[in-house]
Amino acid sequence: MTKIIDADGHIVEPRTFWQDYVDPKYRERLPRITKDANGIDRIAFGDRISTNSIYPPAAMCIPGGMANTELMRRLTWDDLRPGSYDPHARLADMDAEAIDISVLFPSIGLGFVGIRDPELSAAGCRAYNDWMADFCHVAPARLRSVAPVPLNDVELALAEMRRVVNKHGVKAVVVRSNPYNDRRLSDPAYDPFWAEAQELGCTIALHAAVTGDMPTAGFDRYHDFFQRMIISHPLEQQMACMDIICGGVLDKYPRLRVAFLEAGGGWIPYWLGRLDEFYEKIGHMVPKAKMKPSEYFRRQCFCSCEPDDVSLKAATALGVDEYLMWALDYPHYDCVFPGAVKELREHCAGLPESSQRRIMGDNAARCYGLQ
Repeated sequence: MTKIIDADGHIVEPRTFWQDYVDPKYRERLPRITKDANGIDRIAFGDRISTNSIYPPAAMCIPGGMANTELMRRLTWDDLRPGSYDPHARLADMDAEAIDISVLFPSIGLGFVGIRDPELSAAGCRAYNDWMADFCHVAPARLRSVAPVPLNDVELALAEMRRVVNKHGVKAVVVRSNPYNDRRLSDPAYDPFWAEAQELGCTIALHAAVTGDMPTAGFDRYHDFFQRMIISHPLEQQMACMDIICGGVLDKYPRLRVAFLEAGGGWIPYWLGRLDEFYEKIGHMVPKAKMKPSEYFRRQCFCSCEPDDVSLKAATALGVDEYLMWALDYPHYDCVFPGAVKELREHCAGLPESSQRRIMGDNAARCYGLQ
């Protein structure tokens, strides 16, 4: 029977997280949930409270929460689904969907990895990872945390990766696909990090986000949430993909596993085809890549998509069934819940059984070292 693995689920940090897990020295400086002067839940960044009245953060963290403006304005952190932050409730929601394993990413905590202050970023990552160790301890075979690490400082990132792998049994760490310190991911400064991840057998999960103090594709041109989400996620992943392949990261570290998340799966065939085309014609300009870009990707990379992704029905013909993993994105506003696995099966119905098994669970098991 096919094991169903959600390759990119989320938790949502409860109000108690900051009090219970964050060192008091950093508590007021990390992004956190607080109420503004009108009693509306907002994200505070140090002394500054985000006052965007159209997109309150709770709406982004509740299934269907951004369906209309009137609904968005009413939602608070108290309206979060218990499965967002309570492991027992999460397991119940997984059982309702027939999900065997959920691979879990932060919500507010994704902003921790984008903080330019390395010490503050590291403090946020440590606190989150300790909380998730307790969360996943309830059912360690079914709840798997992907740990954020502070890559603005490579030594701090190395220390946190070693800690979560050796102490908490984590199989993957999350970093942003955006440039850290204005350096691309192929910069030699990151070589110790890639080398250690390969040695530890720790997957690198590149996850898109629209928070944090990082250069982000399209932000100079677009200021609306809709447009920023559309533009930034796939473009940042495409550029990161090009960087680690053409910049020689995957050639230098052939056992490193990399996952590209939260940008759909439809961009992969186009992007690999484009990279291969240019490599065949002017590959001498990227001497660190010894093989076609698509060969590196198939050897070491994975990509997630949601149940209604356009790439699913043609996955075999496109060749993406080798590395495509389905993802629910629960409990964020755009997830299908309930009914995600049902929709997934409908979209995969025309594929060979072997392809369905890969997409529904086998690829995620390989990606995250869960075999």
